[in-house]
Amino acid sequence: MAIDTKPTPEEIKKHPREFALYCQAIHGKGELNVKELHELATRYGDPAHVDTIDNADGEVPFSKIVEALRKPTSPEFEGVELTKDYQDGTPAFGYAVPNEGEPLKPFKFTRRNPGPKDVHMQITNCGVCHSDLHTAKNEWKNTVYPCLPGHELVGIVTEVGSEVTKFKVGDRAGVGCMVGSCKTCSNCEHESEQYCQKGATMTYNGQLDGHNTKGGYSDHVVVREDFMLHIPDNLKMAGAAPLLCAGITVYSPLRHYGLDKPGMKVGVVGLGGLGHAAVLIGKAMGLEITVLSTSLKKKDEALNLLGADHFVVSKNKDEMEAIAGTLDGIIDTISAMHDLADYLALLGLDGKLVTVGVPPEPLAISTANLIFGRKLVGGSLIGGIQETQEMLDFCGKHNINAIIEEIKASELNEAYDRMVKSDVKYRFVIDVQGSIVQ
Repeated sequence: MAIDTKPTPEEIKKHPREFALYCQAIHGKGELNVKELHELATRYGDPAHVDTIDNADGEVPFSKIVEALRKPTSPEFEGVELTKDYQDGTPAFGYAVPNEGEPLKPFKFTRRNPGPKDVHMQITNCGVCHSDLHTAKNEWKNTVYPCLPGHELVGIVTEVGSEVTKFKVGDRAGVGCMVGSCKTCSNCEHESEQYCQKGATMTYNGQLDGHNTKGGYSDHVVVREDFMLHIPDNLKMAGAAPLLCAGITVYSPLRHYGLDKPGMKVGVVGLGGLGHAAVLIGKAMGLEITVLSTSLKKKDEALNLLGADHFVVSKNKDEMEAIAGTLDGIIDTISAMHDLADYLALLGLDGKLVTVGVPPEPLAISTANLIFGRKLVGGSLIGGIQETQEMLDFCGKHNINAIIEEIKASELNEAYDRMVKSDVKYRFVIDVQGSIVQ
C-alpha cells in the first residue's frame, strides 16, 4: 500500500525531524509504501506504530507518520542547561566544546527564528573536517568558546522566509563553510565571497549579528538564502556532506588554475579527506591523476578504489625521479611540514603547485626551484557560493559521493582521536537525525 500524506506548515514546524525523514524516504518517487516506512522506523523511530497504518484507508494523517518515526530525546541531553544565544529563538541540540582543553559535550542553545530572507533546515548529516578539530582545540588561537563545529551540513528545508525564492519546503539543501559576507566589496561582487574584504562569516566560530556562529554538529540551522546550496537529486545525503568543504576545496583550484583540461597530468599530494575528493573529481574531469603519498599501504585504495592512474611513494627517491618534470600541476593537501622542493621538481614547464593545506609553520621555497621552469606556487581556500553550487552539480552529473564512515554524535571525541592518527576513510559524517534528537 502506498502512503500519501500532506502535512500542514504547522505540523512540519512542530515535527521537523520526522518531516525530513519522510522527505528523504519519498525522494525521487513521490510516495512511500508500508514496507519502506517500516524499515525507516526500525532505524529512526518505532516500527510498532507502522502496524496501525496497514489498515489505513486513503490518505494517512501526518500524525501517523510522526508516531512511526518519532524517537525519544537523546538521553545524553537530559539535564543539560539551555544557553539562550537568542532570547526568543528556537531551542537546538548539538555537541560543543565548552572551554579550551575540554572534549565535545552535549549542548543546548537557541537558533534565531527565520527572517524574511532565511531558510530553516533540519540537519540530516554533517561531515567532520580536520578544521573542526583544529578549531575545537584552539590550535589556530582564534577559537571562541563554547565552540560548536561543523561546516559540511546537509538536510531538508522545513521553513522559508517570506522573501525566499530559491528554496521551498521539502528541498534537499546544504550549508558549507560560510553563512555570510558583506556582498558589496569587489570580491563578493565577483562571486568570491570566501575572500570577502570585510571578512566572510564562517559557519562556526564566526560573528553574525553579535553572536558567535554555531555549526552543523546540531539538529537544525537557520541560514540566509544566499548562502544555502541545492543538493543534486542523485547524491546521497551523507555522501554529499563532505563535498561542501573537501569537495570545493579541491575543485576550486583545479578550475581557477586551469588544471581541469582532459588529459592534463595532475598530482595529488596526500590521500585523506581532501586528497580522495581531488582524485574523484579530477578523474571525472578527464585528468591523468598521480597520487603522491608517504605510505605504500595506500597504493591499492588509490588505484583500485578511487581510480587514480598512478601511485608514487614520495619517500622513494627513484620513484620520484622517474616522474620528474612530467606533471602539469599538483594539488597539495598536506597540513604537516614538508619540503616543497621535492614536489616542484615533478612539474614540467609552466607547472603549478597549489597548496590547500595549512601547515603549522611557513614552508620554505627556493626561488631557483621556480625560475628554472617558470613554475608557480599558489594557494586556494574554498569557493564562492556560485562555484560551490557548480561543484555540487558537477558531482551530481558524475555521481560523485565522498567515501565516508558514518558515526553517531556521541562518537565524535573518539572520531577526533582517530583523525589525529589518520584512521578514517576518508571522512567521518555524523548521522545527525539518528543521534541528536530533541
